[in-house]
Amino acid sequence: VFAGEAYVQMPLTSDTQSAKIFLNSIDPSLVPVQGTAIADAITLGMSCFSSDKEVSKAMVIITDGEDHEGNASEVAAEAAKAGVMINVLGVGSIEGAPVPGDGTGSNYMTDSEGNVVVSRLNEEMAMEIARTGGGLYVRVDNSNTAIRALEAQLDELETARTASLIYSEYDEQFPLLGWILLVILIVELLIYDKKNRLFRNVRLFK
Repeated sequence: VFAGEAYVQMPLTSDTQSAKIFLNSIDPSLVPVQGTAIADAITLGMSCFSSDKEVSKAMVIITDGEDHEGNASEVAAEAAKAGVMINVLGVGSIEGAPVPGDGTGSNYMTDSEGNVVVSRLNEEMAMEIARTGGGLYVRVDNSNTAIRALEAQLDELETARTASLIYSEYDEQFPLLGWILLVILIVELLIYDKKNRLFRNVRLFK
């Protein structure tokens, strides 16, 4: 979660139900400092990933593209070099709209002078961040286009992740499988030895 500063709302987890609960609880009041520190968000997000270079990594930045720090594209490029794909979902309108204060739409955020804060989608900057980050830019609208496009983009990463999980599951069950095979081998040897003693003096061909 980020605005003028970035915070970790929850650690990386495979528990999708918990993730949904956290996502539903997000609102502008969680970040008291106004602004759009995209670079800080990317840097903080990278620190949450494993250092394992064999694991595919991707981030999805949901933003209006207003880069108040001015170095988001450079940090996105650094992330791409480190193996982290930066995808951007652009939200808001190019014309601009007031920023809700509590997520209910009944009031709006104001600056230090009491003026209503207006957010405008800087699509050019959002696209640049995605380009330098080696990812995809999608403008969010009322359709499912953004979701489908993002799912397609992350499909290869998901395939790699699934393959890794399957490998891990087999690896965890190897000791049990090994013991079963060992027992079968011992039984076969005993049977073979017994048969060998029974037919030791039997000659089928003279």
